[in-house]
Amino acid sequence: MKKIFTPVLAVSVWLLSPFTLQSNIDEVIGALRTGNSTELSRYFDDNVELTLPDKSDTYSKAQAQLIVKDFFGNNVVKGFDLKHKGDSPGGHFCIGTLQTNAGNFRTNVFMKTKDGKEVVKEIRFQSIE
Repeated sequence: MKKIFTPVLAVSVWLLSPFTLQSNIDEVIGALRTGNSTELSRYFDDNVELTLPDKSDTYSKAQAQLIVKDFFGNNVVKGFDLKHKGDSPGGHFCIGTLQTNAGNFRTNVFMKTKDGKEVVKEIRFQSIE
């Protein structure tokens, strides 16, 4: 019984691992929908490239969390309308519209696999006129 169970378990884990990674992009989308910078930053890499309407740079995880928290504070999030999500080389991405009290922002999130887990490498918030 043990001889059969171990290979079956190993194959199951291997087959289901892409679905575990995919759920990270769904968690990020959920954090965007609620404007939860703390939840969003759980998925940040050590360095994150942020593009905002008034600045663009690469920031440490802690700096990026503060900047996104400030952005959500100044632009209270009403929702996030997902337009597209998919696979990119080594990760996932999503594109949507972040709806805020100050207007809408086209939002792109790029994630990469690092050390066996997916992390946010880049977020872009571009004002929609």
